[in-house]
Formats: sequence, structure tokens, C-alpha cells
Amino acid sequence: MPITHLPVSPIVGLHTVELTLDLAPMLQRFFEENPAYFMATSGEPAGPDEAREEIISELPTGWRFTRKWVVGYVDSHGSLVAMANIITDLLAPAVFHIGTFIVATARRGTGDAQMLYRGLEVWSIVNGANWMRLGVVKGNTRAERFWKSAGYVSVRERHGIQMGNRTTTVCAMMKPLAGGNLAAYLALVPRDQPEDESTV
Repeated sequence: MPITHLPVSPIVGLHTVELTLDLAPMLQRFFEENPAYFMATSGEPAGPDEAREEIISELPTGWRFTRKWVVGYVDSHGSLVAMANIITDLLAPAVFHIGTFIVATARRGTGDAQMLYRGLEVWSIVNGANWMRLGVVKGNTRAERFWKSAGYVSVRERHGIQMGNRTTTVCAMMKPLAGGNLAAYLALVPRDQPEDESTV
């Protein structure tokens, strides 16, 4: 059954919106005011069309998926304080992929990131996810620590990935949501087999 509703914010005072093109200026402002993610991944601040690209960018040809959701978390003043890009049924049914997850720098250390992620996970489970998947730039210590603490495990690394002005190694990570193991996941997503040298 198609998903028809956004994740609900687990944090009182925040509500969710779908970040469509008409809200691209809001997302662009958020990116520019919170450059840490971009500096850690690509070595440079967000470009002038970063928000638009986040919203309209397409997956590689031949990649199966159901829908891309770009979700914003807005406070009572109408300001964006967090965002997430989630792709449902990526590469295989019941595999939900987090493409981007950014929480405002000012909210670091508050527990907000953990709460917002948990809300996304609950939404994913309710909507049929058995696995979560994402990619982390190796050396982005804060992100690596966050995702490991959330229960993700590394499944493979891809080297020579160009991100902005930096060539990086990206680590694909996954988390089972319904008791599955690594062998079952790799049977579903052979792309993440260690011997596969294609890009993320």
C-alpha cells in the first residue's frame, strides 16, 4: 500500500512538511546556515542550487525504488531546524534508504538528532520497512559514531567517490528492523556485497 503521510515529529514544537520545490528557498537557507554536514562530506559549503538538487535529483538509471521523501522539521517560528531525505524500497522491497539527515548545529548535544531519527525509523517500520540503509563518508567521525550508536553496521566500502572538491571513501551501512541478518540483507541487496566495486 502506498505511503500517503509524512513522518510525525517526536519533538514537541516541531511539525513536518514535505520539502517540494516551492520550499526550496527555506531548505537552501537551512543548508547555508548549517554548513557542517557539507564541510564534513564534500569539503565545501552548500552550493547555490543545493536545495533544488536535493529535492529534484533522480536516482541512477535502473535503480528500483517506490518514492523519495524530502522531509523538513519546522519550529513554531516557521524556521527549518532539521531535514531528512528518505527513499522507500530502494534496490529491493522493504529496504528504506536515508540519503541525507541533517539537524541544525545549534541542536547538537540536545538529543534531538536521536529523537528525530527514531521517529523516522518508527515511520519506516509502520510503512513496511524491514531494513534501513545509508552511506557515510569515512572519516566523518561524528556521523560514523551517531549511526553506529543507532544500531547500524558497515557492510562495505566504496573508494574514489567524488563529492564536491573531495574524493572520498563511502561506507554503506545497514540496520535490520525485523530480526534479519547480514546474509539475508546481502541476498536482497547484492550491490552491497563486498566484491561489488560499483559506486554508491
